[in-house]
Amino acid sequence: MPPTVLLAHRHMSPLLKTCQRFPLLRCYLKSDASVGKNHPERRIKKLMAANRGEIAIRIFRACTEMNIRTVAIYSEQDKMQMHRQKADESYLIGKGLPPVAAYLNIPEIIQLAKKHNVEAIHPGYGFLSERSEFAKACADAGIIFIGPPARVVKRMGDKVEARQAALDANVPVVPGSPGPITTPEEALEFCEQYGLPVILKAAYGGGGRGMRVVRRLEDIRQNFELASSEALAAFGNGAMFIEKFIECPRHIEVQILGDKYGNVVHLCERDCSVQRRHQKLVEIAPAPNLDADIRKSLLTDAVRLASSVGYENAGTVEFLYDQTSGKYYFIEVNARLQVEHTVTEEITGVDLVRSQIRLAEGRSLNDLNLRQEEIEPRGYAIQCRITTEDPAKNFQPDSGRIEVFQNGEGMGIRLDSASAFAGAIISPYYDSLLVKVIAHAKDFRLASKKMSRSLSEFRIHGVKTNIPFLINVLKHEKFLTGAVDTNFIDAHPDLFNLPESKQRAQKLLRYLGHVVINGPTTLLATKLQPSDVEPTVPPGTHHGNGYPHGWRNILLEQGPTGFAKAIRSCSHLLITDTTMRDAHQSLLATRVRTFDLLRIAPYLAYKMPQLLSLENWGGATFDVSMRFLHECPWERLEQLRSAVPNIPFQMLLRGANAVGYKNYPDNIVYKFCEVAVKNGIDIFRIFDSLNYLPNLIMGMDAVGIAGGVVEGSICYSGDLSNPKLDKYNLKYYLDLTDELVKAGTHILGIKDMAGLLKPNAARLLISSIRDRYPDLPIHLHTHDTAGAGVACLLAAAEAGVDIVDVAVDSMSGLTSQPSMGAVVACLKNTDLDTNLSTKAVSSYSAYWEQTRNLYAPFECTATMRSGNADVYENQIPGGQYTNLQFQSYSLGLGDQFENVKRKYTEANQLLGDIIKVTPSSKIVGDLAQFMVQNDLTAEQVLDRAEELSFPESVIEFFNGEIGFPYGGFPEPLRTKIMRGQKTTTERAGTSIEPFDFEKLAENLKKKFNRNFDERDLLSAALYPKVFDEFEEFRKIYGPVDRLPTRIFFVGPKIAEEFPVDLEKGKMLHIKTLAVGELTKSGEREVFFEMNGQLRSILITDKEATKSISFHPKALKGVKGSVGSPMPGEIVTINVKEGDIVEKGQKLATLSAMKMEMSVTSPVSGCIRKIHVTNGMKVSGDDLLFDIE
Repeated sequence: MPPTVLLAHRHMSPLLKTCQRFPLLRCYLKSDASVGKNHPERRIKKLMAANRGEIAIRIFRACTEMNIRTVAIYSEQDKMQMHRQKADESYLIGKGLPPVAAYLNIPEIIQLAKKHNVEAIHPGYGFLSERSEFAKACADAGIIFIGPPARVVKRMGDKVEARQAALDANVPVVPGSPGPITTPEEALEFCEQYGLPVILKAAYGGGGRGMRVVRRLEDIRQNFELASSEALAAFGNGAMFIEKFIECPRHIEVQILGDKYGNVVHLCERDCSVQRRHQKLVEIAPAPNLDADIRKSLLTDAVRLASSVGYENAGTVEFLYDQTSGKYYFIEVNARLQVEHTVTEEITGVDLVRSQIRLAEGRSLNDLNLRQEEIEPRGYAIQCRITTEDPAKNFQPDSGRIEVFQNGEGMGIRLDSASAFAGAIISPYYDSLLVKVIAHAKDFRLASKKMSRSLSEFRIHGVKTNIPFLINVLKHEKFLTGAVDTNFIDAHPDLFNLPESKQRAQKLLRYLGHVVINGPTTLLATKLQPSDVEPTVPPGTHHGNGYPHGWRNILLEQGPTGFAKAIRSCSHLLITDTTMRDAHQSLLATRVRTFDLLRIAPYLAYKMPQLLSLENWGGATFDVSMRFLHECPWERLEQLRSAVPNIPFQMLLRGANAVGYKNYPDNIVYKFCEVAVKNGIDIFRIFDSLNYLPNLIMGMDAVGIAGGVVEGSICYSGDLSNPKLDKYNLKYYLDLTDELVKAGTHILGIKDMAGLLKPNAARLLISSIRDRYPDLPIHLHTHDTAGAGVACLLAAAEAGVDIVDVAVDSMSGLTSQPSMGAVVACLKNTDLDTNLSTKAVSSYSAYWEQTRNLYAPFECTATMRSGNADVYENQIPGGQYTNLQFQSYSLGLGDQFENVKRKYTEANQLLGDIIKVTPSSKIVGDLAQFMVQNDLTAEQVLDRAEELSFPESVIEFFNGEIGFPYGGFPEPLRTKIMRGQKTTTERAGTSIEPFDFEKLAENLKKKFNRNFDERDLLSAALYPKVFDEFEEFRKIYGPVDRLPTRIFFVGPKIAEEFPVDLEKGKMLHIKTLAVGELTKSGEREVFFEMNGQLRSILITDKEATKSISFHPKALKGVKGSVGSPMPGEIVTINVKEGDIVEKGQKLATLSAMKMEMSVTSPVSGCIRKIHVTNGMKVSGDDLLFDIE
């Protein structure tokens, strides 16, 4: 019997069983002496981990369990890393060296180890773990190297020698170069001989670094240089190995352990096929759905190869398995511990790090009870590597500060990590691995479910991670079959359909911190501060008992025509409440938030269902909500509709202008009306700022097609009670009414936007229309600027008006609508009684009286103490009055507002005494302020019109872009201002090409990396710049509309605690704790307590950083502005200023986390300026090149 098969008789029976399952395994002992414990041992008392991060901590934990004292080393960049704190002792190495070089400094590591009486060094993985010279240096210094001896490390680390060893052991190999290659020319020569595709691999390292697949000969040179550069940076040697690339194989590896006595066992296999850029992301043990015969053969070959080279300690033999041919090929031996050793530990119960140390001490496998026949896999284990990479950007590494870290634990879950805690700094210098998550269960699908659950519980904010991608992998049906190959990720682009990371809580904290440090994000119009008092919602709102029957029920049952008939058949006066739109537009600069509207909305549904409608949308609220309140107008509509299902919603539609300030393509207006109806708008008050019928009728048609109630409206101007004013006379208004009736209006709207309609004029106008159209519902809207609003409405009611607009008492008067309470009370016990409860109105008013105090910074009463009858002269619309006043203050004309009002009258006459409502009123206002700023009289404007630089809005008006005024454009002013330019002669919308919504959707997806619904597309079509800014804001700061109003505007006070209702059943409790000192980078740390946990955010202090210089950022949307695709270091710059470059040409090489990336030119052009230098550290989006 050969000496290698000397076994005690009592071991023979189990061995025979094992050999039947795993033939030819050398899992036996070389001599009888090695069966017992008579071989020499050297007990280790102090051990150093020559590594960092997670693997260093893994080693220390094993040592602690073995009562071995631990020593850590760390670079200057790692002084705050956790592995340093987990050791008994820790020492700085590589002072002044680059980050990676510090851990590759063999002499210093050995010297440090000897100085501190270290008996053994564990190299971990990466860095020096496969450097034979390090293993030799340890041995020469009398230090135990936890790994194979230097000769084995050298042989297995050399791809060529390892390949030859496999051939000698009769293990199949892939065709490859006979030795390392160092030039692209050698690679080309190999390709010409063996064909493509090929794979370039670092000759002296692994882990996916220094590896490239090449499918075109013309790509060989660039890929060789990149791979060689990566290999040099990672392993200190840029030599490459090239071999034929096997398409779509499974990557199977076998874990082996060998002792000093020639014994080798395997600990089953792992499937590492889920990879990207040849770097493993998910590892499974044992390999699922692997043919039993293939498994036996793989394991046999792995042990035979290890035995043939005298392998000691832990290692991995890697294979590629071609499922098509059923053949497998040896790739390499990793003569070290693997990142994925954890899954083997879970299924075998063997602590590999502990085993490594004991084997290095001289123990045999038998001493450790590691007998092949007793090593059986139990269940399945899966490991996912959570990395700080962005899957949406081709897995670009991310670096920065972890703001929030919450992990996912529980039964069957193991976590191995290092820098996984809030406040940890992820540097661009090292591997992007953050946490290894290992799930273990009885079968593969259950292990996958455990892993998915664990990953979904993780909350990591501050840096990008690959968690959403990993979850997609784990839930993919092909993955769950257990037969994926290395092409799995490339073959399934659906894996990159990543859900948007909400991070709502953290984004809100960032917003709060920003306001605390830098002040309000919304410009406050006055120095008044919001009240600290939280408004009290009146009692009486019921839930679960159904909503009272309201006018919307009638509308839904009978349709718009039946709805109009029901209005005419109603004997009493009907009320529209404007509190939720025009009232706050007139009094509070349109700044009232959805937060406060939603709190009172259910009260209206239950206590005031008699209201004909709520005017709560459209007009200026649409853009202001995005521009200043950072909330979506569509979401406001959706939420209010849910809260008030029984009262019709009414909006203001500016005809062809929709809710904008210019003409749009007709298909935008039609689509807008369709989507508005779909989302809850019932009544559309359609008007045109010049009463220009083509614009009006187009808007009415759009609403009618959408299924809404058409309220075609006439804008009132002039004074019907003054027979001397003949431009806007009774005939004018009756003629307009005739046209709107012909166009199919369901309701006729009279829009008195400035409050010019006096009681006598109201009687005349309403009675005249009623006489001509007895079945036509009439709806009157006015403002109370002069103080005569209530009288006007009562007169109109007596004359036969059906519906009037009012605002609740505490939001009425001045430039707002007349008082609801006054109208309701005046008509009590009359035939026109509104049927509204005065008590309900009073409670409603009390809520708004308190709420209005929250908007003190925008309060019109800061400058306007009372109504003013001079409105009959200047005719400034109520919705514009306060905005014009605030504009005047912002332009430095606050002390000249009376002059601005006078000039408004002059400007109106210069423009031809036009109808004044948005957008025409804005044109008059712009011209008035222009005249005040330039100290111009009307005569001077006329005289100098050909030379003055008029506001753009004035030029657009004279060009006919918003329509054509009644009576035509004033001459010669129009001719002088247009200066020979061709002017529009027809409705602007007829000459505008239909809007391309599909193209907009594509552009937005490219810009913001998400899909947009039809509501978003309409917002972007109407207000492109505002929508982009709104999206960017939300991306950074989240759903700020959920914050209480005072907190939103001015931020919380220190030590203030407040709730934030994110969604149903999700409440945040936030407390502001403290603000830190200013850092060198111009930041302050703001501390919060959220749901009982400490959170902190670093906020740039804008005032303090004015004197600090920062690297410029690339301009978004400008192709010639080339930014850094990721944080990292500039390795090479391949161009110089003045060079002519082609699109796709390589400009520079960037390195981060041991990965190199080419920066290529997005356009052809000339390098105008280079903003970086070799070796320079850059952040994501830092400007690198300007290309003309």
